[in-house]
Amino acid sequence: MLLKDEVGMLQRVPLFSGIEPAKLKLLAFTSDRVSYGAGEILFRQGDEGDAAYVILSGRADILVDSDGGSIKVAELVPNSIVGEIAILCDVYRTATVRAASPLEALRIRKDHFLRLMREFPDMTIEMVRVLADRLSHTTADLIDARSAKQ
Repeated sequence: MLLKDEVGMLQRVPLFSGIEPAKLKLLAFTSDRVSYGAGEILFRQGDEGDAAYVILSGRADILVDSDGGSIKVAELVPNSIVGEIAILCDVYRTATVRAASPLEALRIRKDHFLRLMREFPDMTIEMVRVLADRLSHTTADLIDARSAKQ
């Protein structure tokens, strides 16, 4: 894929949609293009958060460890971003991400990701919205799960 194609893909990610193409070109240029086969792990729960990933093609499963084994909690599709929580909170990975099909992604290193957030307050606001939406859905899922047990 050409650099301009990667820029086009990044523009379709809601988080990056407000960033000018020249900055996205720099982001794409400084990021790593990575490929995974179905079943391969992008990162594991407990790993250090060193990068975020933008899914360019394919699908991936988000899995969390439990006493009964791994539980699939979400599926990633193209134009999704994953791995940003560990970067933002400076914590270990909160989940494992496994390719569900052949997958291509852009791996954005932590330092580049944080620099973008400093330079583009609109991106930071969008990130807060994305995380708040995830928290809202997680809270609703927890309420549903607890209600089902009673």
